[in-house]
Amino acid sequence: MNLRYLVIKLLRAAFTLWAVVTFVFVVLRLTGDPADQLLPDDVAPEIAAYYRSLWGLDQTIWQQYVRYFAAALQGDFGISFRNGLPALEIIWQRVPKTLELGSATFLTALAIGIPLGILAALHRDRWIDRVTMGLAVFGFSMPNFFLGILLILLFALQWRMLPSSGYGTWEHMILPVFTLATAFAGAIARFSRSAMLEVLSQEYMRTAEAEGAGLGARVWRHALPNAAVPIVTIIGFSLGGMIGGAVVTENVFAWPGVGRLLTNSVGDRDLAVVQGIVMLVAVTMVLANLFVDLAYGWLDPRVRVGAGQRSR
Repeated sequence: MNLRYLVIKLLRAAFTLWAVVTFVFVVLRLTGDPADQLLPDDVAPEIAAYYRSLWGLDQTIWQQYVRYFAAALQGDFGISFRNGLPALEIIWQRVPKTLELGSATFLTALAIGIPLGILAALHRDRWIDRVTMGLAVFGFSMPNFFLGILLILLFALQWRMLPSSGYGTWEHMILPVFTLATAFAGAIARFSRSAMLEVLSQEYMRTAEAEGAGLGARVWRHALPNAAVPIVTIIGFSLGGMIGGAVVTENVFAWPGVGRLLTNSVGDRDLAVVQGIVMLVAVTMVLANLFVDLAYGWLDPRVRVGAGQRSR
């Protein structure tokens, strides 16, 4: 791995994180004073002034930013205005549940999307291809909240087969996982089909067939490795976008994860928790894109060589 290529990617990732955190910090403080919502309307002015001083809201935005950024570099993301606990502690209590949902969703989307994309490519312009791609389009076109509510109406209320909300057993995961995985599986299937079609038309695939290689060998040994770059791209983007989808899905199914915490914290104007969650989401998406960039360089040496030449 080219060291210069790696350093450039890491510097871009660090700059993106800084830009996201700065933007969110400024926007949240321009939307109003959290003390006006958190404190009662008839609170005494001196008590309101005390809490504004305690939360650092009596300082200028620049002073608050410098203070927050210096503390964040040391791992301190502030105190929740709502309950007085460290924001990072509140967030980490919810992270395992979101990771559980996200991991199951990601594996399900891969298990469905890649085989469907390969199947469609191998049967190009036939009914299997049309049906598969029709399902894929339906999957990533259907809004998460609508699909989730529809599944609750059918499987929880009408047929009484699965719980409609909550957390605790594997049955509680089925509906939210299916809701989240549908869109990502559809996108992965579309990209996998396109990548496979491009590879299947190459000369070396016809050469492998002429040499007597079976269909399975041609797909797994020759086609998939060469189609990996665009597939890895959509997988990386799916990892980042899954956090955004989880915000809606967790609220629909009352899943006690980071997405639901973000919605509640925005409504409560709990700035420290909101900023911490946004930081977590930004880190996740930056790492996902960094993984894609590094995977490019590993899967296709031309990418890292070109990056090294442009940086000279």
